[in-house]
Amino acid sequence: MSELLSYNLDQGVATISLHNGKVNAFSPALIAELNDALDQADKDQAVVMLVGKAGIFSAGFDLNVMQAADNQARADLVMAGMDLSRRLLEFPHPVVAVCTGHAVAMGLIALLACDYRIGAEGNFTLGLNEVQIGMALPQTANELVLARIQPSYIHRVALNAELLTPSQAVVAGVLDKAVAADELLEQAQTEARRLAGLDRRAFGKTKRNLRRYLLQSLASVREEDCQTLATGPL
Repeated sequence: MSELLSYNLDQGVATISLHNGKVNAFSPALIAELNDALDQADKDQAVVMLVGKAGIFSAGFDLNVMQAADNQARADLVMAGMDLSRRLLEFPHPVVAVCTGHAVAMGLIALLACDYRIGAEGNFTLGLNEVQIGMALPQTANELVLARIQPSYIHRVALNAELLTPSQAVVAGVLDKAVAADELLEQAQTEARRLAGLDRRAFGKTKRNLRRYLLQSLASVREEDCQTLATGPL
């Protein structure tokens, strides 16, 4: 589809592979193209597989934007990421995240918004490093953490900025499964094909019902995030 991502449809599964630079940063352009790819997957009535590059799913937002003096550009990027996470949560078709390595900051938030998350075993870290680098998490991200991470790990990940190994991430609820790196794509495809066989109407309705209160919470805190970001760095 572009130099930032690729889109491949095969037997009802749309594989969206991210390849934006060394750390697969969520830049304004990548988020825009990812939304376009999700539009196409919706038209194709496809299960989505969201795949990172070898060794890294994503290290978060584009630092060229986040460290620049332009507060509006920084705020716009963070809100685009939060809106993307909400879209993944309510996407009408199954979304499988294929965590190919490290997943930090917005990379982890994107994982939490997906329906099934499978990751590679190895010397990788998954977590939220915002507090470590002097940022507060947007409230949208906090709501996702509260809903998707096991209670005993919430403060460790979000407040203490503890980075997890893939096996710890499974216990914490960040990943559903961790497998050998050379088996990752095959096992993800097997799960995606299984999900493709589910009744899509029933899946979509159940997904919306299960996440009704979370989606309502995300809608209610969006304006708060916008106002907070407008005043300066988090």
